[in-house]
Amino acid sequence: MNKPLRRVAVFCGLLVLALLVRVNWVQFVQSDQLKNDPNNRRVAIERYSTPRGNIIVDGKAITGSTTTDIGDFKYKRTYKNGKMWAPVTGYASQAFDSNQLEKLNDAILTGTDDRLFFSRTVDMFTGGKQKGGNVVTTLDAKAQQAAFDGLGDKKGAVVALNPETGAILALASTPSYDPSTFAGMSDKDATAYNALLKQNDPDDPMLNRALRQTYPPGSTFKVVTAAAALENGLYTDVDAKTDSPVPYILPDTAHQPLNNEGNIPCENATMRVALQYSCNTVFGKVSADLGNAKMKSEAEKFGFNDGKIDTPVRAAESVYPKDNRPQNAMAGIGQASNRATPLQMAMVASAVANGGKLMKPYMVDQLVAPNLNVVQQHTPQEMSRPLKPENAQKLQSIMETVVKEGTGTTAQIPGVTVGGKTGTAQHGENNKDNPYAWFISYAKTAKGTPVAVAVVIEGSDTLRGDIAGGKLAAPIAKSVMEAVIAGER
Repeated sequence: MNKPLRRVAVFCGLLVLALLVRVNWVQFVQSDQLKNDPNNRRVAIERYSTPRGNIIVDGKAITGSTTTDIGDFKYKRTYKNGKMWAPVTGYASQAFDSNQLEKLNDAILTGTDDRLFFSRTVDMFTGGKQKGGNVVTTLDAKAQQAAFDGLGDKKGAVVALNPETGAILALASTPSYDPSTFAGMSDKDATAYNALLKQNDPDDPMLNRALRQTYPPGSTFKVVTAAAALENGLYTDVDAKTDSPVPYILPDTAHQPLNNEGNIPCENATMRVALQYSCNTVFGKVSADLGNAKMKSEAEKFGFNDGKIDTPVRAAESVYPKDNRPQNAMAGIGQASNRATPLQMAMVASAVANGGKLMKPYMVDQLVAPNLNVVQQHTPQEMSRPLKPENAQKLQSIMETVVKEGTGTTAQIPGVTVGGKTGTAQHGENNKDNPYAWFISYAKTAKGTPVAVAVVIEGSDTLRGDIAGGKLAAPIAKSVMEAVIAGER
């Protein structure tokens, strides 16, 4: 072969080699990137070419699919009682993608998950269409209904947990929205979606307040402060007097008092009496006496400052801050920079109710293939131990006094032992806005402790002077606990 032909052959060989390298790079290295590229419309068409699997509550689907004649997507998502379940399901939209359980379990629901390979193979040989699997939740439909109805037209959230497993039984947030209204890709769907955005609706109905919004926990945090006092040996007897003067001047300040609400018996009060009447002076001084490091450590055992609490939807981080002495005293009564999600405060009540053991919260029990084979089964996991069992029992005792004869009497359930703590947290600069109303609680029966609840009311049409955790939040918690107990029976 002469020299020019040899050069041409070498050049052509290099071109073929380059083409092979490029083809393999595209098909193997870039395959996932190209497959998931939002501009790859074939993927989207495939995604909506078959009915989506369902999200299940109490053995029944709360989602569905229906055919659509707009565009080249064959099916779109439907929801049953969408407003009530939106904080659980999230949405799946042809035009606006998906979020929450719909997003996190998309591969199972669309049938593309690798764990459904056998099911897809059978469909291929039998000529059947690809089917999506189901997501089986831990939710209790009656508890969710009680939470949603209790919130009504108020702005707020409810979380109910099974203290013994961490299973989420109710997860409600209001105001809410119906994901069905923008599940398609028509102009009507776009209008519905845009109307829900915060810039167009200041009430922000698409915000999941149960998981993604933090609030000052107010006096409900005194349960954590009491736990810190017991765990660190500052006080060991909940019926012994504390060293708590009235007035109590915040540390490192010349004359800034920490006030109590009304004329209540807080001077040197026992922890039982202090929780019963919600004495700021007692718990503010406990926090100051323990110091910021010990208070922060105890709060973190309950889940504060953990930005990776996945349910599997990730919760916003609840914060107990590193702070100076006067601010730490205020944080000890649930104010200052102390912030918590409703989920976090349900976790606090849950850990106390469960003998000091905090179970990791979760809301997906099983992932199920189209042929009903279980693809994934959740196993309850211990998250931490904020309290020794003996200290948990002491804290249960004084929380139960709050409900028997303290600020939480509206949560009493005949024949059931209920422990709780009310809270009214300051809101706005110089407390100019209506305060937040809180209540955390648990219920014990002869069979065990099936439920712990946290309720926060962010806004309502209630007069400012009538806003209190015992008046607004406790009755909602009571109805949720009753619904769970009725189901247990």
